[in-house]
Amino acid sequence: MKAPWFDYHAPTSLDEALTILKDADFDGRVLAGGQSLMPMLNMRIADPAVLVDINRLPGLNAIEEDGDTLKVGALVRHADLLSSDVIRQRWPLLHEATTQVAHPAIRNRGTVCGSVAHNDPAAEHPSILATYDGTVLIASKDGEREVPADEFSLGMLTTDLESGEMVVGLRYKRPPEGTSTAFVEFARRLGDFAIAGAAAMLTVNNGVCARARVTIVGMGDGPVRAVEAEELLTGKDLTNGTADLFAEVAETVSANVEASEDVHSSTGYRRHLAGVVARRALAKAHERAGGGQ
Repeated sequence: MKAPWFDYHAPTSLDEALTILKDADFDGRVLAGGQSLMPMLNMRIADPAVLVDINRLPGLNAIEEDGDTLKVGALVRHADLLSSDVIRQRWPLLHEATTQVAHPAIRNRGTVCGSVAHNDPAAEHPSILATYDGTVLIASKDGEREVPADEFSLGMLTTDLESGEMVVGLRYKRPPEGTSTAFVEFARRLGDFAIAGAAAMLTVNNGVCARARVTIVGMGDGPVRAVEAEELLTGKDLTNGTADLFAEVAETVSANVEASEDVHSSTGYRRHLAGVVARRALAKAHERAGGGQ
C-alpha cells in the first residue's frame, strides 16, 4: 500500500516546527527517523493530515553529559549512541540495549526519542529510560515540560503527548555508586522485536543489595517495572550465593507480568520467558558487580 495524502513541512527552526504542529492540532505527526512512522503510513495505520520533518532543526542531535545527568536530543540516532565513548563507558545499560535494536540500517536512521515517543512494548529504549528513572522533555508553543518516564507511557503506542507537542529530548539519571547493569532479550531471529527482554540494575554495598531496578520488555502496554521483584531483592545479602534468590525473582516476574498471545508465542510461554530473561539479566549484572562499571 501507499501512504495517504498529507501536507509535508520541513521547518528549519524549532519555533517554526511547533507553530506548524499547533496549527495542525491532533492531525500533525513528527518525522525524525521514520522507522516506525513510515510503515504505519504505508499500511494506513496512521493517517495524519500534516507531517513535520524535523531533520533540519539545529541543536537536536546532541548527546550531553552534565554531572549525573545525560541528555539525548530528538535527532540522536541509535548508531550515535553506539559510537559514543561516553555512553559506552558511563551509561553501559543504554549502550548494551542499543546493540540489540533491530539491524544496522534501522539503527543508522532511527532515533532514540522516536522509539520512546512511539512506545512499542517490545522496544528497548522506553524500558531503558524507565530503568534509569529518566524523563521525557516535551516542547510546544505554550512552553516546555518534563515528564517522568513512568508517567509518559499511557498504553501501547500511547503516550502523554498532547496536541501540538513534540519530544525534544530525554534525560537519564545516573544510578548510585556501586551499581552494575545488564540487558538481556530473547527474539526468534537476530534483529526481530523481542518476545521478552529484561533490564537489570543492582546497587550493591558491602555485599548487600541496596537498590534494584528490573524492567521487563515485551509485556503489557509499555515499560513494565517489576516492582515486586525489586522489593524482593532490596536488602538481600548477595555474598552467599544468588541462584535461589534470582530463581525466586524469576518466579515473581512470571507470576505478575501481563502477557499477550500472538503468532510468536503463547501467553504462558511469554510469561515464562519474562522470568528467564530477568534471571539472566540479574545474574549478569551481579557478575559484573565484582569488577564494577
